Amino acid sequence: SYALWPHMTVTDNVAYGLTLRKIDKATVAQKVRAILGVTKLEALAERYPGELSGGQQQRVALARALIVDPETLLLDEPLSNLDANLREEMRFEVRRLHDEYRYTTVYVTHDQSEAMTTADLIAVMNAGKIEQAGSPEEIYDRPRSEFVARFIGSSNILKGKALDADHIAVAGAALACTGEPLEAGSPTAISIRQHEIALSATQPAVAQNVLPATVVRHVFLGNSRDYMVELADGAQLRVVTSAGQSVPQGDKVWLTLPPQRCRVLVG
Repeated sequence: SYALWPHMTVTDNVAYGLTLRKIDKATVAQKVRAILGVTKLEALAERYPGELSGGQQQRVALARALIVDPETLLLDEPLSNLDANLREEMRFEVRRLHDEYRYTTVYVTHDQSEAMTTADLIAVMNAGKIEQAGSPEEIYDRPRSEFVARFIGSSNILKGKALDADHIAVAGAALACTGEPLEAGSPTAISIRQHEIALSATQPAVAQNVLPATVVRHVFLGNSRDYMVELADGAQLRVVTSAGQSVPQGDKVWLTLPPQRCRVLVG
């Protein structure tokens, strides 16, 4: 339920907050036209809620909230019922409106792209607790836990044993990594994004942070290929490469993991 008045048109529902504040009719009409334009509702202005789809009703509720220029705006999955194209467009509109009117927004979403697009500060929640909070760049580039690394973006998690302060043993190789200093001998995990791994059909001349692997499968995605590869210890990783890089299933490959992209996880 979006708490829309069933006996009111879209225009009247959106204008309701301004009407309660006794704003003059000319100003109300002007602001309603503007917000209906932003939320792509102009053609539906004289329809009633019962004549709208769920996504359209959601846009009406969002327009009604935005039109009163709130100091603080609470949004709980506001774009979840929109189609993919409109949802992407509305992300930027929500951000633009925030930048224009400078109200504080608490925005709850399970969509990582929405969070990255709209937020100055992201708090990643896990079982009702804040797992990590920071800027979109910090959350993406420096996840502190396996949960955050998996939830924000697509990460591979490699588990092994710390060799010294900044090296971990994985699949028989020593990988240099960045982040929290390690304690030698302790179980350790690192994360690395799928697109940050370089895949090669020939062994690289520089051997640092190189792991041999076998291609399990790969899928053509148009502008890229998504590989599943298996390390010597049986662990499987996903690697995203350019579309033109095609290595047959079963072939041996070498993976280069840049040390600055191998992030130590602390939880």
